[in-house]
Amino acid sequence: MTITAPTMTSDNTETEVTAGDGRFTPSYWPFVVPALVIVVAVIVFPWVFTLWMSVNEWHLGGEKSFVGFANFLRLASDARFWQSMGHTLVYTLLSVVAPLFLGTIAALVFDTKLPMRGLLRGIFVMPMMATPVAVALVWTMMYHPQLGVLNYLLSLVGIGPQEWIFNQNTVIPSLVLVETWQWTPLVMLIVLGGLAAMPRDPFESAEIDGANGWQKFRYITFPMILPFMMVAVIIRSIDALKSFDIIFAMTQGGPGTASETINIYLYNVAFAYYDIGYGSAIAVVFFIVIITMSLALLHLRQRTKWNS
Repeated sequence: MTITAPTMTSDNTETEVTAGDGRFTPSYWPFVVPALVIVVAVIVFPWVFTLWMSVNEWHLGGEKSFVGFANFLRLASDARFWQSMGHTLVYTLLSVVAPLFLGTIAALVFDTKLPMRGLLRGIFVMPMMATPVAVALVWTMMYHPQLGVLNYLLSLVGIGPQEWIFNQNTVIPSLVLVETWQWTPLVMLIVLGGLAAMPRDPFESAEIDGANGWQKFRYITFPMILPFMMVAVIIRSIDALKSFDIIFAMTQGGPGTASETINIYLYNVAFAYYDIGYGSAIAVVFFIVIITMSLALLHLRQRTKWNS
């Protein structure tokens, strides 16, 4: 029996393989098919099923009936949907801006020759390693109006107790504070990577020209770390848009509907009110919003890239 290994010709085409008396061409489908099956089962099928459900009227336990775009038209007059969308946008904006600002400052500090900066970096990144639900439970206790440690600390400087997540006017900023505490380290790590990748020649030239620290940051450091900051913005925007666990564990969308983001509203519609068809329509619209925002942010990321 003769076995000949596959070879490549000069034009990068495979020759046939001889094994005994038979001839066959190698196939890579046995390696591709399992991955395709997993992708279809985990990603494609759920979205196709969601699209199909969005054009049906179906309350869990009842009969399904095709209604076309009626569920989507219903969204236009749903005040609670638009309110939750507004809460989502405000929550996302604050949850991106605050960690971006604080994380960039932290990266600039840790990029200096700070004593024991390795240990301090390790301590600084610990919050993002915690489980979101555990973080939510701890912060809920800290926010307690009578027993919470935050109001106790405020009393030490003469500030009266705050209602934090128990007041409609302060609930979203209070939730954003938790997001900022947990995810500022992620922004710091991304920006710190950008600082480490920067070439040093421009700084040496600036020092020769007599540039001060602010000028070096404004005209050299900031433009060079801007692409990395955009990466942080993309990651944080997508993560904040789909945030559910912290909000649900801390407020369930309350008080009232003051912190009800689109994810919380979707959960309530589908799994509390059992309106699966309408909940699917909300999911489809929200998915379109996420894709649109992601594409816009990726376009901005391409506009800010630089080559070292």
